[in-house]
Amino acid sequence: MKFVSLRAFRRIFLQGVGLFLAGSIILTLFFRWVPLPLSSLMIQRQITAKWQGDQGYRLVHTWVGLEQISLYAPLAVIAAEDQKFLDHYGFDFDAMGKAWQANQHRRRPLGASTISQQVAKNLFLWPGRTFFRKGVEVYFTLLLEGLWSKKRILEVYLNVAEFGPGIFGVEAASRIYFHKSAAKLTSSEAALLAAILPSPLRSDLQHPTSYILSRARHIQRQMKLMDGGAYLKQLIRPGKK
Repeated sequence: MKFVSLRAFRRIFLQGVGLFLAGSIILTLFFRWVPLPLSSLMIQRQITAKWQGDQGYRLVHTWVGLEQISLYAPLAVIAAEDQKFLDHYGFDFDAMGKAWQANQHRRRPLGASTISQQVAKNLFLWPGRTFFRKGVEVYFTLLLEGLWSKKRILEVYLNVAEFGPGIFGVEAASRIYFHKSAAKLTSSEAALLAAILPSPLRSDLQHPTSYILSRARHIQRQMKLMDGGAYLKQLIRPGKK
């Protein structure tokens, strides 16, 4: 029986790491411009549904450019999920510190993931809270922040975020819940969509609970405090008033 020498093992390991780094960089650069047909989370949901014998599961996803989405939608998700999105480099350390302190006394831990982290997780990774997975998430978050613009990160987030069982992206969510395109979303409708993002599989927007309605109202108030998204509007549609 032959054993791989330590030197050979180290060489194979370093080659594997090199291939992973090169592949991840090439893939991230490729999707900097190309619309994403699927995400890792979409694939995992489909596999899980098939494994559980859920014949009724149907994935709905339609890619749309940021210019085809109402400005209320990106404003709502930033107000709800990551108000420092335009200023940080992938991580909100203040939010992390507050979440860590709050989680000392909570059975269900609070999250502090930025929009960039959520894109990295949904696009490339798998659900979980292990140190290894979080480490890989940090790597992909830094990769996205380094190779993509904030506008592209926001565009991909709005197109891959999960808004309900089998519902991915703001266009599909808008069509299903409000029977209109994402370009025609109102402020209140965008806030409702943002309100279910933390728990899209446990929230039914067709029959919203009092908590979801209250959260949506809070998000709308935050949207107004953000000066109507003037800076965000310039980021997405420069030169237009």
